[in-house]
Amino acid sequence: MTDPAYFEHLYRTDPDPWLLDSAPYEERKRELTLASLPRPQYRRAFEPACAAGQITQLLTRRCDEVVAMDLVDLALERLGQRALDRVDARRGSIPQDWPDGAFDLVVLSEVLYFLSPEDRALTARRTVESLTDDGQVLAVHWRHDFDEAASRPDDAHADLHAAGLRGVVTHVERDFRLEVLERA
Repeated sequence: MTDPAYFEHLYRTDPDPWLLDSAPYEERKRELTLASLPRPQYRRAFEPACAAGQITQLLTRRCDEVVAMDLVDLALERLGQRALDRVDARRGSIPQDWPDGAFDLVVLSEVLYFLSPEDRALTARRTVESLTDDGQVLAVHWRHDFDEAASRPDDAHADLHAAGLRGVVTHVERDFRLEVLERA
C-alpha cells in the first residue's frame, strides 16, 4: 500500500495536487464517468478516496446519499467547502474502514492501484459483499505506471472481475480505463 504520508504531503504542498479542478483531461474523464452510469438515479453510493470531492459533487446529482471517504483530513476539509447535501463525509481508507450497510453504487476512482495485492483482493470482496442485488461498481483508473502505485491499473480491474463482477460498460483509452460492473 502507498504510504499515507505521501497523500498528506501532497495536500499540504499543493491545493490541487492532481489538477483535478483544472486539467481538461480530468474534466473530460469526470464527464465520461458520470455519463457511463447506466441508471439515472442511485439510492446509496460509496466513494472511497474521494479527494476534494470533484466526483462526489457530480454523484449528488444522481444519488440520494453518498458516503464519501478519504484518509487525508485536508482533502475532507476541501470536500466540506463544497457544502454538498446528501453527503456523509468520513475519514478512513479501504479496505479496513469499509462502511456498514448496502450500496447500489460503489465508485472506485483512481484508488485501487495504491493498494497492496492483498488489500485490492479484500476490497474487491467487500465491494461485492456490500452491493445490493441490483448494485453496480464504477471503476476508473489511470493506465500508466507511476512510482507511487503499488500495482498496475489494469491488474486492479482484473481483481474486480475475479471477485465475481462482470463489465456492463467498458471504455478504454490510452490514458485511462473505465468500467461499470455488476454481479456476474
